Amino acid sequence: MTLAAEDRKWMRRAIALARLSEGHTRPNPPVGAVVVGGGRKLGEGRHLCAGGAHAEVEALNACRAPVAGATLYVTLEPCCTTGRTPPCTDRIVRDGIGRVVVGCRDANGRHSGRGLDLLMKQGVEVVCGVCEAEAVDLVRPFTKHIVTGYPFVTVKLALTLDGRIADRTCRAKWITGAAARAEVQRMRRRADVMLVGAGTVCADDPSLLCRLPGGGQLMRVIVDAAGRTPAQAQVYTDDAAARTIVATTPAAAAKKAAAWSKHGAQVWTFAPDKTGRVPLRRVLKKLGDAGYLQVLCEGGGRLVGGLNDAGLVDEYCLFYAPAVLGDVRAVSSVAGQGFLLGKMPRLRCVELKRFGEDVMMRVRKA
Repeated sequence: MTLAAEDRKWMRRAIALARLSEGHTRPNPPVGAVVVGGGRKLGEGRHLCAGGAHAEVEALNACRAPVAGATLYVTLEPCCTTGRTPPCTDRIVRDGIGRVVVGCRDANGRHSGRGLDLLMKQGVEVVCGVCEAEAVDLVRPFTKHIVTGYPFVTVKLALTLDGRIADRTCRAKWITGAAARAEVQRMRRRADVMLVGAGTVCADDPSLLCRLPGGGQLMRVIVDAAGRTPAQAQVYTDDAAARTIVATTPAAAAKKAAAWSKHGAQVWTFAPDKTGRVPLRRVLKKLGDAGYLQVLCEGGGRLVGGLNDAGLVDEYCLFYAPAVLGDVRAVSSVAGQGFLLGKMPRLRCVELKRFGEDVMMRVRKA
């Protein structure tokens, strides 16, 4: 095996480790690391949570053999500043690592390039950009947050071929099959926040939680400008009620805040915009200020339309079922003001995958 192939092999392992930490490290990025010496793995680790040891340190701590001269594979540039933990670059140099292979640079201006420069000045060989596309994708929510202060917003929709997310009676269970729904649970596990509109809660009374092991950190945000959602809904009364936030207006809060918050839900109030709706940009900014990196929005159509109109969607993940409702009264997937064709934003398809009989298309801003 060539050195380049060896580097890709171990970097992919580091990326797989990092994926296990998605949704658990906010406001830090998920990072994985592997220490390799003599062609074999000496140790591996991942960043588990903010305030805990970084992936490089976890991997080095896991080693039971000397690491002097070994290669450290890490998905993101090692930090070189003191935060909640000491700089990873100090530990790398102190342990005598001879070579560091990095997936991508850190977008944080305090670190970007500095960690790599410091290691090279200390005589450590540095290789950057191995499996770079995958590494960049892994930290995409963190990068957006560190650069803009806003979380990365993914809109996930299950829809018919004619773009409907529910029939004329608002029934939506189930448009897609079991395989697609299982993938949605994996998406929830990777997210920090589930975002839905009042109509979704009123129609389905969903839990909005991740049912997979390790998915217990997910926050739920309900956008309800008029106070429509009942205080008896699952999101306000279940064991995770303290992980529910209602984004509403002062008028609605005056009527419902006490009932919504009875079991621990938080109520965030915002002055309504000129249409009387909750200002979505301000909601997302407040989530960003609180350290949330990745928001997964699962509808409904009016909320998605508002996000789309405001240019707040970073990617769409659309699960198409091979079915057509053919009913103009059925619920539209994106019910906003919209655009004329000449001004319609163009998106870029980054993934196309089949789940059972359904097809998932992931698109992002071009």
